[in-house]
Amino acid sequence: MQLKKIKIADLVARNNVFLAPLAGYTNCVFRALCHELGAGLTFTEMVSAKGLCYNSRNTRELLMLDGYADGIKAVQLFGGDPYYMRKAAESEDIAPFELIDINMGCPMPKIFNNGEGSALLKDIPLAQKIVTECKKSGKAVSVKFRTGVDEKRIITRDFAVAMRDAGADMITIHGRTRDKIYSGEVDYDQIALAKSAVDIPVIANGGVFCLEDAEKLMLKTGADGVAVARAALTDPFIFARLTGREVGDKKIYIRRQIEDTFRLFDERFAVVYMRKMLAFYSKGMPGAAGYKLRLFACRTRGEIEQILEEMPF
Repeated sequence: MQLKKIKIADLVARNNVFLAPLAGYTNCVFRALCHELGAGLTFTEMVSAKGLCYNSRNTRELLMLDGYADGIKAVQLFGGDPYYMRKAAESEDIAPFELIDINMGCPMPKIFNNGEGSALLKDIPLAQKIVTECKKSGKAVSVKFRTGVDEKRIITRDFAVAMRDAGADMITIHGRTRDKIYSGEVDYDQIALAKSAVDIPVIANGGVFCLEDAEKLMLKTGADGVAVARAALTDPFIFARLTGREVGDKKIYIRRQIEDTFRLFDERFAVVYMRKMLAFYSKGMPGAAGYKLRLFACRTRGEIEQILEEMPF
């Protein structure tokens, strides 16, 4: 894959292989892991603008930072009200972040039915107003969106142009419509159409599980980079392969992930989170089903670490 730096307003990402936001998983420890393995840019889990404005403790926990001295600090906000989006963007909670990514692609019913996420694809003026208000924070702003709500309402190019015109410094396009959720073929042509229509960086997202997938996505869309999502959960080492990095003993990285997760989060969360992560990592291994059964029975850090030592990475 052809690597290059990506300029986002006055920020520069060290390469064009990004970790997409993943609700429930891209906490600061996992982001730091992916960054170390080669990801040029990582994002927080999506954070509710209203949750921040109403002082939600759970929302604030998503903004924890650790180990990002040499990487762009990027937060993903979601919301359907320009007032709350600007208020959140200008808040002390967001102050440490240099880039605000606006979620206009989440397909989940709870988000969509509340007029947020991919529901904004139905209202371009509102989507533009949200970008304009977030830009008033003085921070760089990007937008992540889908090709449309469904096959009858494909608006990729028009939406890309509208986001650029509203002031977005970068866009990421998930090459599926909202109704497809995460299944179906990626629409390379729509991403390519958007790329040809704007002069800001365009990142392509969807269906990247190996180097060949990333190269195909870049070739067919002309995008400036790729964003890896679900593949990172089962194999964060994909970033090393995409960026040509040597890894060595994979267990060293996972041991550190366990250590940092237990250092930064309470034990109950850390146990549940790390047993899920190791279950993801076991995908495709001999005896994967057995590892998963044992992992979900774990109650302590020691039990998780014991299973890690047995896993054939």
